[in-house]
Amino acid sequence: MNLIDLDKRSREIFRSIVETYLETGDPVGSRNVSRSLGMALSPASVRNVMADLEHMGLLESPHTSAGRLPTETGLRFFIDALLEVGDLTQDERRQIEVQVRASRNANSVEQVLTEASQMLSGLSAGAGVVLTHKSDIRLKHIEFVRIEPLKALTILVGEDGSVENRIINLPPGLPSSALVEAGNYLNSHIRGRTLSEVQSELEKAKAANEAELDQLSRKVVDAGLAVWGGDAKDPGTLIVRGRSNLLANLGAAEDLERIRLLFDDLENKRELIQLLGLAESGDGVRIFIGSENNLFSLSGSSLVVSPYRDKDQRIVGVLGVIGPTRLNYARVIPMVDYTARLVSKILG
Repeated sequence: MNLIDLDKRSREIFRSIVETYLETGDPVGSRNVSRSLGMALSPASVRNVMADLEHMGLLESPHTSAGRLPTETGLRFFIDALLEVGDLTQDERRQIEVQVRASRNANSVEQVLTEASQMLSGLSAGAGVVLTHKSDIRLKHIEFVRIEPLKALTILVGEDGSVENRIINLPPGLPSSALVEAGNYLNSHIRGRTLSEVQSELEKAKAANEAELDQLSRKVVDAGLAVWGGDAKDPGTLIVRGRSNLLANLGAAEDLERIRLLFDDLENKRELIQLLGLAESGDGVRIFIGSENNLFSLSGSSLVVSPYRDKDQRIVGVLGVIGPTRLNYARVIPMVDYTARLVSKILG
């Protein structure tokens, strides 16, 4: 659909119907359109044009005798081709800036976003919504909380005060004690690092331990003090032979004790690395909703969003307004755009 498909008269009639609908929410009849137009057209002539617009899929009639409403296609066409977007007044800009910047003192990204969501809700009479991507934050604290037998909530607290929750799927058989132990270990090593950095460090430590284990186990096997149980693909357990001989050979006993400790440490690191991997890939998109109305349950809701960026100009999320299809688009669009640019400036 484009402007070429509509002549001037059809455009003006269509614009009048949509603008009246956005203002009142009611179907618009030909008589009202005829009165509001700045051209001399009878209601019958208007009805003929409305029938053509309905045939094109731009209008629909909820009842046989009722007026017309714009369809979703019609609203999209109006917004893309006919909407005259206004600009915010200085007072509106100042109001937005004061409310969003007030949250900056909280030193929390989440507080800035929550404030932006609440502000958009109040100004638009819709629901203010902010969606953020999972962030690779530098961590201060991490906690794993089992919420179902095979699901856990990972709580990530950043050094900047932000809090991010991610749902992860747990491997079968993982005991709750492993989640507690993982949290305790990571909280003593994780401060100031990202999840990926900690995971990389654990991988390196695991590789070093595996190399040491391989060297020590080969040494005691070659000395005839132990033998690998299991098959070639999975040797499994190291079976110790001639324990009485080990009592006379303190060095061999120390090697075997070191091997035992390495086995335990490797098993712990495998669990930690697995949990960190799950936390990194967990569902972590956050949604802030700035009003309590049930707009998300409405079929035919409209969403006006704009991206916001970090200091490196990377898009890190979107914010906007969700509401009924008859949002005041001319006012909401510049409001969302200005708020997104302001949040980008604060986060930068």
